[in-house]
Amino acid sequence: MAAELTALLWDVDGTLAETELDGHRRAFNRAFADAGLPWHWDVPQYQQWVRISGGRERIAAFLSAVEGLAPDPQRVEQLQAAKQRHYNALVEQGALRLRPGVERLIRSAARAGVVQAIVTTSSRPAVQALLDRLLPDHSTCFALWVCGEDVRRKKPDPAAYALALAQLDLPAAGVIALEDSGNGVAAASGAGLTTLVTRSGSSATEAPEAFAAAAAVLDHLGDPEQPLSVLSGPACPQGWITLSYLQQLLAA
Repeated sequence: MAAELTALLWDVDGTLAETELDGHRRAFNRAFADAGLPWHWDVPQYQQWVRISGGRERIAAFLSAVEGLAPDPQRVEQLQAAKQRHYNALVEQGALRLRPGVERLIRSAARAGVVQAIVTTSSRPAVQALLDRLLPDHSTCFALWVCGEDVRRKKPDPAAYALALAQLDLPAAGVIALEDSGNGVAAASGAGLTTLVTRSGSSATEAPEAFAAAAAVLDHLGDPEQPLSVLSGPACPQGWITLSYLQQLLAA
């Protein structure tokens, strides 16, 4: 007998909104320009670097690759702080919006009493900026946030999901993780969670094998005016994800 759906654990970047290509990438490039650095990540380049979880980690890995030595941690922090300022400005300017079906499903789950939480490698200030702008009443929807600074090991390590389950005091059996990337699927699966994937612009070039452990892979969550496409997993005749569809994933 399938476990009853008890909780949804939401990734942020690429899942709630197309933050990576439209927000973080642009913010990194502006931080590089502020520092007088001759680098600009186009979309194909960023789709490769984004597979390194965490802004600081991404900057450090990139600097090491292009300069041939480990960067000064203070320099990394300065670039990350500049990037965060630019990201916050982009959010305030309205450059980002929730992906199709996200707000509808969040509110549907909240009305049904399904526990919801944020589980992300992104920083708490970045999450705060995004949710304050795009979902101002988010405190009524999410029981807790687990952000990048809350764990020592980021996705694809399952530490963030394990921490969320422990803090919520819930078994994995009735919990679904909503993700967009191979790292996210690996992290959620490693914590024993059923995973629903909505492919994003930042994960578009990842191989299908990266999502093999997901219960379903979609282009987005769908809305009545914008039906989804199922890339793998159970059919969704209605055209948008409902709580009953999520319960079906647990049963499968």
